[in-house]
Amino acid sequence: MSGPDLRISATPEEAARECSSYILSLLAGKQHATFAISGGSTPKLLFTDLAKAEFDWSKVHIFWVDERCVPPDSKDSNYRLADETLLGPAKIPASNIHRIYGELPPPEAAARYVADIRAAFALKNGELPVFDVLHRGMGGDAHTASLFPGTPLVHDRTGIATNVWVEKMKMDRITLLPGVLLAAQHTVLQVAGAEKAEALHNVLREPEDFEKYPCQIASRDERAVWFLDQAAAAKL
Repeated sequence: MSGPDLRISATPEEAARECSSYILSLLAGKQHATFAISGGSTPKLLFTDLAKAEFDWSKVHIFWVDERCVPPDSKDSNYRLADETLLGPAKIPASNIHRIYGELPPPEAAARYVADIRAAFALKNGELPVFDVLHRGMGGDAHTASLFPGTPLVHDRTGIATNVWVEKMKMDRITLLPGVLLAAQHTVLQVAGAEKAEALHNVLREPEDFEKYPCQIASRDERAVWFLDQAAAAKL
């Protein structure tokens, strides 16, 4: 099995444009496409580029890789970021948007999201969704989605999503689980900034250890394409 495709650009803006073009190429021409997106600071550039594209979003259903347990109008909401930079500007139909209800009690929010995914993908018992494109980021501690170092959730291959308390952030989050990350047809990872360089080196070059480096999940084979700026890639 060959390794991932690393695409390195000079700046975060250039990396975002390359990432945007690649994602649109994967979604184009499908009668029904599923696209799971991430939050954080880096995707803002990507979402802005996606929204500018002359693209028919009516066939694309948008999901979230993870969400903070906050109301949708909170500055910390991944939904709010996407709504302001992609969903609204691109006029994506409301019926195509499958947000996580972070304002609900965390277990209820997770259960509702799982039910929404099951319905959208018409899943039978025990089946996992297969996203056409799953977009992920990586934290400076090598976390991805809301799977942080040390969590036993990195070994869950059967669940779809769950709520998790993130001690480092002192907050609840909802996250897709590793089985779903592994099942995606295409994994797109977007990482920028010198503060990510050490973690990126560890994720791509160190021996596999999901508890230590959760971002290693579904990111080191040929289905994964990384879009990096030079600062993030400095230690590769």
